[in-house]
Amino acid sequence: MKINVEVDCTPEEARRVMGLPDFTPVHEKYIQGVLGAMDGAVAPEMIENMMKSWSPMGEAGMNFWRKMFDTSTK
Repeated sequence: MKINVEVDCTPEEARRVMGLPDFTPVHEKYIQGVLGAMDGAVAPEMIENMMKSWSPMGEAGMNFWRKMFDTSTK
């Protein structure tokens, strides 16, 4: 037996149904920081430090992703 269920909802509605937190304010702040860095208003080190604090395993996690991106671009 095969059952197909289609749910027509927006990502916001799906997030609420699943009980996930709304990270819109955090996302907006992050985008502002990235755009500020692109305009030269924010130092790239500030963005790197922010990303380190958000990444799993801190510095080790950042090094893992950095190595992975380095090897994929060579």
